[in-house]
Amino acid sequence: MKKAVFLDRDGTINVDHGYLYRREDFIYTEGAVEALRILEELGYLLIIVTNQSGIARGYYSEEDFEKLNRWMLRDLAQKGVRVAKTYFCPHYPQGRIERYAVECECRKPGTGMFRKAQKEWDLDMEQSFAVGDRLRDLSICYEYGVQGIWLGGDDTNRAGQGMVRPLWTAENLLQAAEKITLAIRR
Repeated sequence: MKKAVFLDRDGTINVDHGYLYRREDFIYTEGAVEALRILEELGYLLIIVTNQSGIARGYYSEEDFEKLNRWMLRDLAQKGVRVAKTYFCPHYPQGRIERYAVECECRKPGTGMFRKAQKEWDLDMEQSFAVGDRLRDLSICYEYGVQGIWLGGDDTNRAGQGMVRPLWTAENLLQAAEKITLAIRR
């Protein structure tokens, strides 16, 4: 079995400007690329799991998302980082685009994207981590024993999500990678 780090995208890997779909608006969070390199060197598969409600809201299309994702993956590869796969949820129950305006299991805090990744990659969830800037990004932690790191860790992100508690908090993805390094070397 393999181990993975499940990574939220917006606010974790890149600065969250809200409904990001244009390359010119994409900015890595401080230390993100270095953090991803560290995690990969530790033997973790890097798996992105991201809610993209902007698709259901009609702000951008799946094609727009895929175009940005392809660019990001190429850019990371040029920087020496290989992301195993990106899973995304285009759904949002109150969305304007009818085919995406549905309740689903893939939208975090649902665990559908995580479960799909587990099956596709034969993952040992108890040896894996989830990192995100919102508590809903860590929903997998209690259901499947994944270890969680909440970025920022302030109470403003708690609204409606209070039942999920991360094991650790970190200021950014680089600090999360350092905590994972320490945890596995114990």
